[in-house]
Formats: sequence, structure tokens, C-alpha cells
Amino acid sequence: MSERDIFDRIVASLHEAALDDTHWAGASALIDEALRTKGSGLVFGAGGPGEKVQIFFARFFHQGRRQAELEREYYKVYYPMDERVPRIRQLADSRLVPVRDLYTDEERKTSATYNEMLARAHVQRGLNVRLDGPNDSRVVWRISDPVASDGWTSRQIASVCRLLPHIRHCVAVRRRLDGAGALGSSLDSLLATTGCGIVQLDWRGRILEANDRAREHLRTGDGLGDEDGFLFAHSPDDDTRLQRLLARALPPFGAQGAAGSTTVDRSTGLPPLRLHVSPVASRETESCAWPVSALVVVDLGSDAGIDPGVVAESLGLTAAESRVAALLAEGKTVGEVASETGCNVSTIRTHVRHIFDKHGIRRQVDLVRLVLSTANAPRPRR
Repeated sequence: MSERDIFDRIVASLHEAALDDTHWAGASALIDEALRTKGSGLVFGAGGPGEKVQIFFARFFHQGRRQAELEREYYKVYYPMDERVPRIRQLADSRLVPVRDLYTDEERKTSATYNEMLARAHVQRGLNVRLDGPNDSRVVWRISDPVASDGWTSRQIASVCRLLPHIRHCVAVRRRLDGAGALGSSLDSLLATTGCGIVQLDWRGRILEANDRAREHLRTGDGLGDEDGFLFAHSPDDDTRLQRLLARALPPFGAQGAAGSTTVDRSTGLPPLRLHVSPVASRETESCAWPVSALVVVDLGSDAGIDPGVVAESLGLTAAESRVAALLAEGKTVGEVASETGCNVSTIRTHVRHIFDKHGIRRQVDLVRLVLSTANAPRPRR
């Protein structure tokens, strides 16, 4: 198998891992095989230098097997005293650094993390890299020790650098789907998602299906449109970027497509939409090839500019109901709204029922439409 074929297999496995966490182990095993390394670890969370960090996701792998016990032990015992943690937070985006260089000469002699945990995890000769993630999050990818005892080759380093944009995109899609409660869903089930827009494309780029949230944008022309069954952006510059992205995701002759992200300005004046385009691995059915060739995730999480005061005045809601409605329209799940407001999930559901009753609606997507319709309403006087 050629080097290009191996790289394409890794990229395809990362696309699958973005949609379903169960594929991370397989992706890690392929990376180990290609790079000749002993494992990897992927962590992402929020919080910059000097801030308390919230970890959203952490996975350690060794030869394709998840090390759950090691994950728990690291975060319970070693993470609070790991000397490299604040230094990783300060790294420039995409800068590769040998793990040993994140410790001083003295720390490499005395650090419990370096001499105990990293030795057991085969990471002392590994690499660390920090990536800027979506919504001010941070991604840390750790590549374990190389199998060869003579260290890293220039070819290995180049391969790691080529994978960085794919790791970043994978995390962005995973976070968006997880926030919408759709992580691990089948392609059909994704169409029931309300927390983000979902568009499924065939191999020509023609729209096969779209969920209600995406169809609302296509219908109103809020940044995106549907022209003869093909997805386009209303702004010429945005559309040029979008079509290039779709062309890379849907190459001819069955080649492996490339994932990517772009932004699209909106006519309503709200913050831009962020589109994540991911190729879907080809599958064979009894009669023909799997019809979905690419997935477009329309990230609506930037709708944080919605003013609950405007929502309350426009829709006749209480302060608590309007805040819940605005957060749901931002793409948050009921559980996330409960966490952010400090309320029980049952309380949030009660607010939602009251809003439904006031406006004669029964679906969350209809609530989102109502809230978005207030975007251009005048702000209430204070």
C-alpha cells in the first residue's frame, strides 16, 4: 500500500471518528501504523493561560487500545502537578514540541509525572501539539514515543504536520454534534437533530436530505440557499470558498475527499454561520453504493447575539422563559441549558412546555424559528 493510500485511510477514519466516538481507537491504530509510534492521546477543553480548564474529552490509546485506567489515574493524581500543563497552554497554535522539552533539566530528574506516568504511558520521547479549537476551546494532541530507538525522522514529523488540520476539523465536528445531542447517530437519525443544521450531499454535491434547521436557512436565504438542488452561499466570496470546499470533499473517480470548514455571512446581521464539510466513507448496499457522500454540519452556536430581552418582549415570555428560548436557539441542548442556568432539567422542560402552550407549537425546531424571527426586532429600552 502506498504512502498516499495509508494517509487516505487515516483521514477516512478520522471522518468516522468525528461522527462516532467508537471509531477513535481505530483511527489511533492507523496513525500508529503509519507513523511507527506506540500510541496517542487527544484532549480538548476550554480555558486559557491562568484560567480554570474544563475538560470536554480525553482519550489515551496504546497500539489501538484505549487506556481508560491510565486516563483516570492521570487526571486524578498527576494532572494537578504536571509541570508541562501551563506550558502547553501557552504554545502557539500547531507548534510541535518534544515532550521532554516541556520539562526543565531538573524536572526531568524529579518530576513524578515525567518519571512515573509518562514512562508507563510511553510518552517521554513523544510529541505534544496544541491547536485552537472551536468557540475558544483548546485541543492537545499527544503522539507517543516512536518505535525506533533513534528518535523522530523528518518524514514522521512531516506526516504529523499533515494530519493537524484533519485532527482540528474532526474535533470541531465532534463538538458540534455532541452539543446538539447527535454524536453517534446514524445518518438518518442526524436529520432529527435540532441543535445544528445537517445537510447530506450525494457524490455530485446535490442535496439529498436536510434537517428542519438547515431547511429553514435554505428557505429564508439566511446566508445559504438551494439552487437547482445544489448548496450555495449568497455572498459571492463566501460561495467561492464553499464550492472549493465541496469540490475537495467530493473529488472525482472515488478518491478520498478532504474535510474542511468555512464561514458564511448572514443577511439577518447575526454572526456568520460556520460550515463543517466531512466526506462520508463509501458503503455498499444490496443494490448500489451508499448514497450519502458528504455531510455538511451548519454550526449555529454563534447565535449568542440573541438578546433574551428582545425575545421576552417580542414573544410575550417571562425572563426565565426567554433566557431558555434564547439558549436553545443558540444550539444548546436542554441539559446544557440546565447547566448554564443552574436549574434542573425538569425545570427547563417546564419552561419549554409553557412557551409551547403560549404559541401553540409542539416542536423545538418551531421554537427556534420563533426566536430567530426576533433577531431584527428593536432592543427593549432599559
